[in-house]
Parts: sequence; structure tokens; C-alpha cells
Amino acid sequence: SNFIIKQWYQRRVAITAGGKARNNFPNCPENGYDHLWCHLQGRRGFYTGGSIVCDLNCEKIHYIADNIYCCGAGTAADTEFTTRMVSSKMELLKLRTGREGRVISALRMLKQYLFRYQGYISAALVLGGVDVTGPALYTVYPHGSTDKLPYVTMGSGSLAAMSVFEDRYKLNMEEEEAKALVCDAIKAGIINDLGSGSNVDITVIRKGEVEVFRPYQVVCQKSQRQGDYTFPRGTTVVTNTTEMVPFSALQVTDEEVMEL
Repeated sequence: SNFIIKQWYQRRVAITAGGKARNNFPNCPENGYDHLWCHLQGRRGFYTGGSIVCDLNCEKIHYIADNIYCCGAGTAADTEFTTRMVSSKMELLKLRTGREGRVISALRMLKQYLFRYQGYISAALVLGGVDVTGPALYTVYPHGSTDKLPYVTMGSGSLAAMSVFEDRYKLNMEEEEAKALVCDAIKAGIINDLGSGSNVDITVIRKGEVEVFRPYQVVCQKSQRQGDYTFPRGTTVVTNTTEMVPFSALQVTDEEVMEL
């Protein structure tokens, strides 16, 4: 307990110093790290309502903070409004503390919110960003459980994408090499899953800089119809007609009021 109190005291002193003693934080390097990450777009290019495609090119990489982005699979409305809420809370936290928010703070907000609803909010999320502790990458499941791994996938095409990552991922990859790996993993999910979209989006988060590629690559183009499916008037034979009488033409001849 004395060690915990000492650590807490040192942390309070560093916070009071207003950034001058930032290097006194344990495990907080002065220089940032490059961090490349992207979400496997299980429904990357579009979202559906049942069997109807509602949007052919919807946004699935959501803004949380200047240094944090979150990708969503599952119900598009749930992922959109859940990330909006956490983004608002992270901005309030930044104004209150006067410092850039940490990825772990957004993770805690997301997991507590989703756990409260026991999975009824269908938001499967990939959270990533760069803060004073370096790069961080998490998965957040709809029930609130989380993982921290070097590479993660979520969504209906996640198994196909994970097979690509497990085969080709290695430490200390160059940025272009990592982009190609992420692109190939998402393409595997698109091609092997009917519920996935048709384009690849990538967001690169570096220390103090964010670069968005939308689209990074279009995998499947919508084909042109080969035939004409318009039929001339009269193609369908009308066997019976019924004339519709408007309500204004009806006359009340008898009226009876019944008591309950």
C-alpha cells in the first residue's frame, strides 16, 4: 500500500507541474511511435437493412480524438452513436485536464458503456491511437470485453483477415509494408464474406499526425446491367378492376352510440 501511495503522490506532483515533469511518469517515452492500424471492414463499403443495401459507401472509421480513431462492425447506427458519445466525453476530459486524452481512457468509457447494456448495443469495435505511452490497439466486443494485441480483426470477415495477419505479420514492419498487409487482409474479408463491402479504407496514426486514405483501394466495382428490365405498359393482363370510392362520397344513414 505504501508503494501505491508513493506512486500516486509522484503522479499528482507530475500533473501539478503541468507537463514539465512529464518524463517522470513511468513508462512514458518522450518520443512518439509510429502506429499503423486499420479495421477489417466487415461491412466496410456499405451497410444494410435486412437484404436492402442502404448505403454503398458509408464511413466505418470514426473519429474519437485527434490521436484516437475507432472502427466499427455490427449495427451501423450503434457504432456511429456510441463513438460519437465517447468522442464528446474525450473532448470534455481534454478541456478539464488540459492534456491530450489517452487511448486507455476511451477504452474504459467504451467497455463500461457496452457492458451496461449486456450486448444489446451491437457495436464490435477496434480502437487504436497514439498517446504519451506510445501506440495502442484494442478490440471491444459488444458485451464489453476487450483485448490488447499487436493485430486485431472484427466483423463478419474477421476470420479470413486474421488468417492473412497470422501468416504475414512480423515485428518492426515498414509503413508501406504494413499498409499492404492491412489491405490484403481486408480484401480477404471482402472476397470471402458476402456481408462485407467493396472498398478498403486505411487510417495511419502517427505522433501528432493522422493520415486518412479513403478509399485506399476499391476491390469490387458495381457491374452494369446486361439487359433491359423495363416492361411496356399492358404487359401484365388485368383480369378485374374495382373502383375505389372516396370517403367524402359516403353518406351516414344510420348511427348508434354504444356505451361501454
